[in-house]
Amino acid sequence: MALGKTTATLAHGTLVEARDCTDSLFRLVPADTWYSRPVPERHRLLFYLGHLDAFDWNLISRYLDLGSCHTPFDSLFAFGIDPKPGQLPEDKPSDWPSLEEVRKYVRCVRERLDEVLQQVTPILLDVAIEHRFMHAETFTYLLHDFDKPMPRQKPWLQGTVRSSICQSDNMVDVPAGIATLGQTGKVNDAGELEADEFGWDNEFGVQRIELPAFQVDKHKVTNRQYLTFVETGAAPPYFWRRRRGEWLLRTFWGEIQLPLDWPVYVTHREALAYARWIGKSLPSEAQFHRAAYGTTNGEERRFPWGDAEPDPQRGNFNFFHWNPIPVTANPLGESAFGVAQLVGNGWEWTRSTFSPLPDFRPFPFYPGYSAPFFDGEHYVLKGGSPRTAARLLRRSYRNWFRPDYRYVYAGFRCVEN
Repeated sequence: MALGKTTATLAHGTLVEARDCTDSLFRLVPADTWYSRPVPERHRLLFYLGHLDAFDWNLISRYLDLGSCHTPFDSLFAFGIDPKPGQLPEDKPSDWPSLEEVRKYVRCVRERLDEVLQQVTPILLDVAIEHRFMHAETFTYLLHDFDKPMPRQKPWLQGTVRSSICQSDNMVDVPAGIATLGQTGKVNDAGELEADEFGWDNEFGVQRIELPAFQVDKHKVTNRQYLTFVETGAAPPYFWRRRRGEWLLRTFWGEIQLPLDWPVYVTHREALAYARWIGKSLPSEAQFHRAAYGTTNGEERRFPWGDAEPDPQRGNFNFFHWNPIPVTANPLGESAFGVAQLVGNGWEWTRSTFSPLPDFRPFPFYPGYSAPFFDGEHYVLKGGSPRTAARLLRRSYRNWFRPDYRYVYAGFRCVEN
């Protein structure tokens, strides 16, 4: 199945937009740090420069007779890693090619793919685009973990959003009702999408779950609330620093005084410990869906606020800010039940392990996207962070990480049954 000319033009435009997004991040990397590894569990930075285009190439070229730009690089940059705790990569900088060789490979791949995009099926282009936007977020995590803060660059500077509204510790009543996980449709054996909108393999297969009434925090748990936990002896979150008796937050651009009304970013294990400390629990994936997309009349919304497309008034997402903003900053983004910032300003941990929905089928062209992570060792996150692309904010999208992974921009809220 080939793209029509108009569809191909639009798809190519979105792919170029995604490339521009990741290229902008690559330009922030100091020239002498490409072979560094800011996050011990991940590849060296150079890998990601080659990976995004190698992924596009490996995904698309198998269906077309293009001839490789560099066969060894197609394999070297094919896959990222997700090592178990204590099993860190041991490669050396000398194991990797030169920066110029990788850049030459990227240029070649883009030139050849751009010539054939009209022959590529829409689902493969969607996979390439969303994969790249995912890495625009994860690469930000890596840059955030340099020993020194990133040098400020004027095109990226944003005003700080402050709130004069005191965040309350109120909980919101969510009435009993149905939560629908996933979306209808599938990808058939020919690799064609049979659905109303794109989704990854773990998003297909509808599961309707009847939930009893529960209460949920109106806002994400804040630094102020978590500080009380730390003052009782809990370990401080990864992004916090203590200097001369003052708590600081290590933002993307450097350290600032801890903003008490921003959401706290923690691991799943830390979120779970806090919830237990106050006598509550983390929401299940279904409870998150009910609070975010449910309504009193039984219908379910496309987004928490309704059907309108995501915009900066409704949440902190789509690269509009580099850092969090106050948890009270987006009243227009509240759900039908009055729950705030369920999308954006930080992913939200759930207590649900990442598992397949009914009738799960792996993509025939990417069988390893989800299935290897149905291992009981990864937990579902919902919502989105400041660095999550708008197209990844759909209701069915699922993120997942290990419970001790501390680099993701993830917060949480609590529930009571």
